[in-house]
Amino acid sequence: MNSAISVSTLNTQIKSLLETTFINVYVEGEISNLTYHNSGHIYFSIKDENSTISCVMFKGNAKYLKFQLEVGQKVTITGTITVYTPRGSYQLMCTKVEPSGQGALALAFEQLKAKLQAKGYFEQERKKKLPSYPKKIALVTSPTGAAIEDMKKVATNRWPLVELILIPTLVQGESSKFDIVESIKYADRLEVDLLVVGRGGGSIEDLWAFNEEIVADAIYNCEKPVISAVGHEIDFLISDFVADVRAATPSNAMEISLPDINEHRIYLDNFSTDLENRLKNLLNKKEVDLKNMYKLFEQNSLDSKFNFISEQIKVLKERYFNILKNYFQNKQSRLDLLKEQLKLSNPDNKYKNGYAQLSIDNKIVNLENLDLNDKVTLQTPKTIALCTIEDIKKQ
Repeated sequence: MNSAISVSTLNTQIKSLLETTFINVYVEGEISNLTYHNSGHIYFSIKDENSTISCVMFKGNAKYLKFQLEVGQKVTITGTITVYTPRGSYQLMCTKVEPSGQGALALAFEQLKAKLQAKGYFEQERKKKLPSYPKKIALVTSPTGAAIEDMKKVATNRWPLVELILIPTLVQGESSKFDIVESIKYADRLEVDLLVVGRGGGSIEDLWAFNEEIVADAIYNCEKPVISAVGHEIDFLISDFVADVRAATPSNAMEISLPDINEHRIYLDNFSTDLENRLKNLLNKKEVDLKNMYKLFEQNSLDSKFNFISEQIKVLKERYFNILKNYFQNKQSRLDLLKEQLKLSNPDNKYKNGYAQLSIDNKIVNLENLDLNDKVTLQTPKTIALCTIEDIKKQ
């Protein structure tokens, strides 16, 4: 007959068997009974339609978890079966947890995006306006990457008046998120007009520091405007949504934040030409107005009035003399006519040889008006003859 063993011995044997047999298991199930402990450990269960198994993920592994575990979430777990001897219970100690059908980073991105959106981090109303002409820009990026050189080149060509202040920052790796946060806080204390936070392109893992919540908090709490310039145009990071402005690339951040000096040169040339034309037009108008005023002044001056009166007097004099002239000419013509009539009426000039004045009762009559037996008087200056008409012949 076999000897009985203690409960502890049995549990110890089970522990040894299970932990040596199920060293590296890969299992899929749905999360339930989830607890995030203050110690940093995570306790939960996974289940399917028929069974449940307890799980634990200790702090050392939990800190590498990119997404937030949620009840009802379907996951795949890599881990080891462990037995807690005092209770005789076993559980799955998780070393790695991945969401089923979706990458951990993609899920973590969506979870954090939804969380921050609910907190109002993406609200357009809270975003700060970029200054039109920044004098100093803080660049929170790596001092050795291509991004800093691209930004310097674009800034020099676009607006050489700006001063770029580099804040050397780790932008890749597990500790980079802390360095980015400290650099943002430091840059926010400087006398700069805005911050550009970013780096060049890379994989989602390389860019992940800009998807961390503490980086989002630092950007959100920054008092100065922030441009997020991470990766390429197709890359969208949490920092892009939280920042005041998203730039497709680091170079694009300089294009967004700085005015184009060539456009301003053209504008100044056009402005100068327009101003010159406006001044010319204004001066020409004022010159015309001045000439008109001078003419008006001349017209209303004493000299003009005297000249006007003098001209009027001259006109009146000419008119008066013309009237007098016409009057005297008329009188002269009348006098000449009277003289001519007088000359014609002069008896000495009126009668010629063979001619005598014919009258009846001292009234001059025409020969054609005489009748037979009329008593007429024939008169010359020296002789008067009384006659009787005895015969009249008409021709």
